[in-house]
Amino acid sequence: MNPIRHIRRITAVLAGLAAALVAFATPAFAMVEPVPAGGGPAVAPSQHLTPVRTLVAGGMPGWQITLIAAGAALLAATVAVLLDRARATRRNPVIAAA
Repeated sequence: MNPIRHIRRITAVLAGLAAALVAFATPAFAMVEPVPAGGGPAVAPSQHLTPVRTLVAGGMPGWQITLIAAGAALLAATVAVLLDRARATRRNPVIAAA
C-alpha cells in the first residue's frame, strides 16, 4: 500500500480527534459561575481582602504572536506539500507524443 495513504489516514484521524477535543472541552472552559443570591462575592466575615497587584496589564506578548504565526505558516506549508504529493500520485502520467 502507498505510504502516503497511511499518512493521510493518520492525519485525518488526528484531525478528527483534535476537533472532538475542542468541541467537548470548549463549553467546560466557557462556563460562568452563578452569582450567589446575595448579589456579592461569597466571602466569610473573618476573611480580610487584600489588594491584588498585576504585573502584566493584559494581552499577549509579541514574541508569542510571532511564534504562533510562524508555526501556522510551517503547518500550512507542510499540509500543502503533502496534499500536492498525494494528488500527484493519483494523477495519470502524461506521455509525450513522438
